Amino acid sequence: MSIFRRPPLPIPEPFTADDIRVESSICTGEKTIGFYDRAAKKLMYAELVRSDKDIRDFYAKYGVEQTR
Repeated sequence: MSIFRRPPLPIPEPFTADDIRVESSICTGEKTIGFYDRAAKKLMYAELVRSDKDIRDFYAKYGVEQTR
């Protein structure tokens, strides 16, 4: 564990913290987290979720407090 913390990344334009969404695959149950683009109807900047820690890390990466 590092004693140095990286500053949070800026939230990509045009997204907000409210656009963060976790989606689950119907076939495999695999989960991904990212910023939901309403126009394209897909996740952008998506990352694989293997545990709840991955979700917490995604929020922390962008300096957003997890509300759910």
